[in-house]
Amino acid sequence: MGVTDYDADETIHQRKREGGMPMIDKALAATGIMLAALATFFPWYAFFNQDKFTMPPLWQGSTRDLPEKPARNVLSVSPLAMSDMDGETVAAIDQLTTATVPSLGGGPAAEGTAPKEGLEQPFPGKSGFKLMHVANGRALIEDTAGMYIVRIGSILPDNSRLATLEERDGRWVMITSNGDIYRAD
Repeated sequence: MGVTDYDADETIHQRKREGGMPMIDKALAATGIMLAALATFFPWYAFFNQDKFTMPPLWQGSTRDLPEKPARNVLSVSPLAMSDMDGETVAAIDQLTTATVPSLGGGPAAEGTAPKEGLEQPFPGKSGFKLMHVANGRALIEDTAGMYIVRIGSILPDNSRLATLEERDGRWVMITSNGDIYRAD
């Protein structure tokens, strides 16, 4: 008789069964079973041997008590109130006054109305920003903190607003709400 397709398939299956499982598959299966057994066993081991897995106490039962002294008064003293200041300490103190104190008497602050001139008070010192470039209705300004793009109505670093951008004599000019004029370099 001749060999049929059925006989050829049967001989192939018999060869595979004879070789069995490769050694690497056996090793991987054994490793997986062993890890599963350890994962099951370890929590029980830690539960029954808690003394081996706890954190040691910090002071081994000894405590530290605070001394039985009366409380001390703590005062915060301004450096300007110190009487024995040397030249180095005086130089380290900023002498620039940057705030105002409302009047305690019967002035406008006591009546609940704020004075009008206090609203337009500028920040101390010069703002130090300059106009770098103007394009498409926006201006690029620079100060010590960085560069900013502003447009008409934006608040500037000196707490004024950008009123207008104009071109005068071929150079761009920025006019603020305070009336200050900044020219592009």
